[in-house]
Formats: sequence, C-alpha cells, structure tokens
Amino acid sequence: MPAIIRTDRLTKRFGDFTAVDNLSFEVQEGEIFGFLGPNGAGKSTTIAILTTLLMPTSGTARVNGWDVTRDRDAVRRAIGIVFQDPSLDDRLTAEENLRFHARLYGVPAKEYSERLKTVLNLVELWDRRNALVRTFSGGMKRRLEIARGLIHYPRLLFLDEPTLGLDPQTRAKLWDYILDLRRRHAMTIFMTTHYMNEAEYCDRIAIVDRGRLQALDTPTELKHLVGDDVISLVPTDAVAAADEIKSAFGLEPHPVGENLEVHVTDGEAYLPKLLSGLKSNIKSVTLREPTIEDVFLKLTGRGLRDADASATDRLREHRKHHGH
Repeated sequence: MPAIIRTDRLTKRFGDFTAVDNLSFEVQEGEIFGFLGPNGAGKSTTIAILTTLLMPTSGTARVNGWDVTRDRDAVRRAIGIVFQDPSLDDRLTAEENLRFHARLYGVPAKEYSERLKTVLNLVELWDRRNALVRTFSGGMKRRLEIARGLIHYPRLLFLDEPTLGLDPQTRAKLWDYILDLRRRHAMTIFMTTHYMNEAEYCDRIAIVDRGRLQALDTPTELKHLVGDDVISLVPTDAVAAADEIKSAFGLEPHPVGENLEVHVTDGEAYLPKLLSGLKSNIKSVTLREPTIEDVFLKLTGRGLRDADASATDRLREHRKHHGH
C-alpha cells in the first residue's frame, strides 16, 4: 500500500526551541493514523507543516506525493482539515460557510445539496443551516467545522482533536460517519485525540513527545510494550508501598493519582502473590488490561490527558500553532 504521507527528518525550530525534532514516519493510504502525545509534544506544529500552514526548518514532508514546501496548492487540494482553533466566518450562515468551502474544493454542483444535507444532519445542524454562525454556541460551531471538513470528501482528512467538547452521543455518530466515508471513498485519516476510545479506531499510532517519535505500531502491539495486565493498588502510604514493591518484587510502580500501578504479564496469577507478600496496607486493588494511556505513561512519563503541562509548554504550543 503506497504512503500518502512521508516525512524524513522533519524539524521545526522557533528560536532556540525545537518543536519538531528529526521526525520520520509514513502514513499508508487508506489507514486511520493516530498521532498522539502529551500536551506540548509538537502534534499541532507537525500538522501545520503537513497542511502547508508552517514551513519546516529542515527535513522534508510529502503529502499525496507532493512536497509541502514546493507544491503547497497541490497538497491543499488533496486534504481536508478540522483544527482545534475556530476558523468559521461568523458573519455568514452555516450553509454559506459550507457552500464557500465546497466551491473552493470543487464539489460538483449536482452533488452539493445532497452532501450539505448529509453533513449537517450528521452534526444536527440542518435546522440551523440558514442561521448566522455568530448566533451559534461553541459546541455548535465545532460541529459545523467538522461538517465543513467532510463535505468535499477529501483524499486525506486531518482531524486535530475533532470531537473535543462534543457529547458522547455526537462523538459516536460522527465516528460512524467518518468510518463509513473511509470505506466508501478510501479516505485516509490523520488524527490526534485525547479520547481513549477514539485512539482504538486507529490502524496504527505514532506516539510523540517533545517533538520526537517515541513509538509507532498498531494499538495492540503498543500495548504489549507495557505487559499484558495492569494491577492498580490504593495504599495507605504510597511512598512506603512503592519502595516495598520495588525492593521485594523488582517491579517499577507508577503513581497515577492516589493509585500505584504495576505492569505484569499474567495479572490473575501474580495478584495473589503480590498481595500476600506486601506488608503495606492496601485499601483496594483492581486488575485490568493495558490501554494506550499506559503506553504513554511508560514512554513519556506523562498521561495522554495530562492536565499538568506547564504554562510554558502550553504557550509554546499555542505560538507554534499560530506561526509566531
């Protein structure tokens, strides 16, 4: 299967700060490719380069066979984008926003009406199609942006936190439609998300942190990096319990809130041994299979939904995304 995205040592610097650091990967045509990482990892900067909104400092990137630096117009014709930041014209109606976008991307006139109704019904805005966008709530604007990104059935669709702020029911309906579009139009989807269930839709996932690629594989194979099972303990004294687990069992416990988590290959067999051998008081214990969140914790030391990114990281990510 040919690669629709290919980067080679892609790098972007802002002064002395390196946002994207020698990033090399390929996205195969027709796959759902997850590009995931903690806050400030360089995800939005990479997407901005791939969609021709930012110029790389060095390295190369090709999208649909076109160089993102030399062939910007050709790249743009092949892609659809749903970004985190709002980009609608709030002086126009919902339908006018979509009609303008459809004309820019050459949607055939005979297909426009049907596509308009389909995408607006999807995001439950058909009844508001003639309303000015400035009268919409934040959630309604988000749904309209998603409809706009889908209306021209792009060959490659970039989804940067596409369902952020949407309720679970709308998220599920949106993904049903995206998956159907992929099947019917052989669409490739390049996405970022903080929702675990959305990460599971991916055929492959690239994990990035501080601008560098940490791992790239299928969700199943990535989970194997952390072992087959996760034991989560709630001790009375987390520090003492962690020290005891390290010394007595040779395991490396990870603090997650008030919990301590350890990764083992056969949780059901190991759990009785662990509990009987611990002198520390344990208030509760659970056993589960690993998730993509566990992979993040192992590779980056932070969770996918890490809310503790520093103010500096957040500012840098904002400045990178806006090209400052």
